[in-house]
Amino acid sequence: MNPDVIVIGAGLSGLACALRLQQAGLRANIIEAADRPGGRIATDTQDGFLLDRGFQVLQTWYPEAQHMLDYDALDLRPFYPGALVRIGRRFHRVSDIWRRPARLPEMLASPVGTTGDKLRLLALRHRALKGGIADLYARPETTALALLQQLGFSRQMQERFFKPFFAGVFFEPDLDVSSRAFEFVFRAFALGDTALPAHGMAQIPLQLAERLVPESLHCGQRAKDVRDGSVLLDSGERLSARAIIVATDGNAAADLVGTPAMPTRGTTCLYFAAAQAPFDGPDLVLNGTGQGPVNSLLSPSNLSASYAPPGQALIAVNVFGSAGQPDAVEAEVRSQLLVWYGKAVNDWQRLAIYRLPAALPAQRPPVQAPAHPRRLADGLWLCGESVAPPSIHWALRSGTTTAEAVLDDLHGARDDRMSAGTG
Repeated sequence: MNPDVIVIGAGLSGLACALRLQQAGLRANIIEAADRPGGRIATDTQDGFLLDRGFQVLQTWYPEAQHMLDYDALDLRPFYPGALVRIGRRFHRVSDIWRRPARLPEMLASPVGTTGDKLRLLALRHRALKGGIADLYARPETTALALLQQLGFSRQMQERFFKPFFAGVFFEPDLDVSSRAFEFVFRAFALGDTALPAHGMAQIPLQLAERLVPESLHCGQRAKDVRDGSVLLDSGERLSARAIIVATDGNAAADLVGTPAMPTRGTTCLYFAAAQAPFDGPDLVLNGTGQGPVNSLLSPSNLSASYAPPGQALIAVNVFGSAGQPDAVEAEVRSQLLVWYGKAVNDWQRLAIYRLPAALPAQRPPVQAPAHPRRLADGLWLCGESVAPPSIHWALRSGTTTAEAVLDDLHGARDDRMSAGTG
């Protein structure tokens, strides 16, 4: 029996979309090219270590994530609200003093920025939290860096904190991203925890997939063409449905339905096994020196012991871009970290290097929150990063709102048929 709806892509948008359709009583099948659900969110297992594919975290404030995910079941492990920033020959702690007020003297004395910068942080916080999400995305837009300059932040603060911290979120070293996207992320950091599921980021899409109707998720099946209410698979099989929703990444959507290709940003993530982590605690380490390849460093096993076998530590190092050869990138990273942590770095064992040329869509202006789902033609819809800003919140939101629009469309078509039959 043909399904009512075919969803192409089992990333967060596709999963959220299918779940809403199934809740409404429709038969919704998901076609996924990969061998597992999740899209960009994935966790590999190697030698007892859990390796997330790139630097990925969950912001617990995200409204759609709170609505759709069971945080207790994910067993979330939060990072410290702030960061350790390498400046010169030392590390300096930057803290969210709203959550760690006892850190105020340390924060004021930190060389990360001037005293005026730290007061401006409070003003930026007030600005980012003002109004609702729709208000935030309706504000005049510039780049994040231009906004920081307009607000009076010193070059020192920009280089030592904002660029390493937020550029690591957007994979954009010069913060050439939308000021709206920047303020949305700042709001998320201010109002919730930054966390990892205890057993890896893949637990997020897996939790959603487990709620699907059995046999509705079809992995290892790539959609080759979409037309006339049907989907042609690479296998040659053609599937039909009353509605088709393309929920793939932006470039795959461009290939399938002819939408414009999306510029993307790349990153490289290196994983090392060590006898012990180079620092204690659930910290994110930032490179505020302006030199060397490292952007950030963390030890996921400091947050959750499940990330590493007993007696070992997992270390993740993140680098901008994805063009470098793995051995050369590793050599440069080790050279910088030897200065930071000493000869113990020589004993770290490389586990994997992920080069991700399309880790995220670029978020240059203009960036808008999705106001309406996008229908490409009768019975053909688009959701996910092709129509929404990239984040877990917007992925889930786009999937749900697209499902609602499809439900309205199908119910309207049914009502029209009933009226025609009784006229």
